[in-house]
Amino acid sequence: MKITASNFTRITLSILIAGSIAACSKTKTDSATATKPAIADKSEIVFINQDSLTAKYNYVKDMAKRLEDKGKAAQSDAGGREQAFQREVAEYQKNMNTITADQRATTEQRLGREKQELQTYEQNTSAQLQNDRATETQKLYEKVYEFTKQYAKEKGYKMVLTFQNGNPGLLYADPTRDITADVIKRLNDAYAKEKK
Repeated sequence: MKITASNFTRITLSILIAGSIAACSKTKTDSATATKPAIADKSEIVFINQDSLTAKYNYVKDMAKRLEDKGKAAQSDAGGREQAFQREVAEYQKNMNTITADQRATTEQRLGREKQELQTYEQNTSAQLQNDRATETQKLYEKVYEFTKQYAKEKGYKMVLTFQNGNPGLLYADPTRDITADVIKRLNDAYAKEKK
């Protein structure tokens, strides 16, 4: 149930890996151009290095920390409950020969219920952590998507792709088309203003 920043990053970015984030900018209304086949100008297609975005976007770092803290708190709470239950079981086992058969049956039923409650609690906690992770991931996706859409419109880009080492969706991209540094700087600037 432990959530690490690297595990979270892999999960979070699987959404961003999904291909490309398309953003349309100004449309061409020239009728002569409209009849020609669409050939993308190199300057209209750019990419963002997803690995760098993950490593350097402060929102991602803060999000990973929030989720890691929640995971640690849940793990600590569940661990405390498990230890308390184990102490009860050990106490029962120590005293079981000194109590009546009825008392043993009652205690075993109670311990059985407590064990089931503990398992249910752990399952619910795990489900809640997954929901929190999904919610945070969706917020991140929306944040990056909305920013990229506006950024593409401002710069006149027709398409913004994501690139990730080892991702077969984009094998090569001309480094001059890499807008990662500017995107990260502007995302971090916007996030810093948001946090104030």
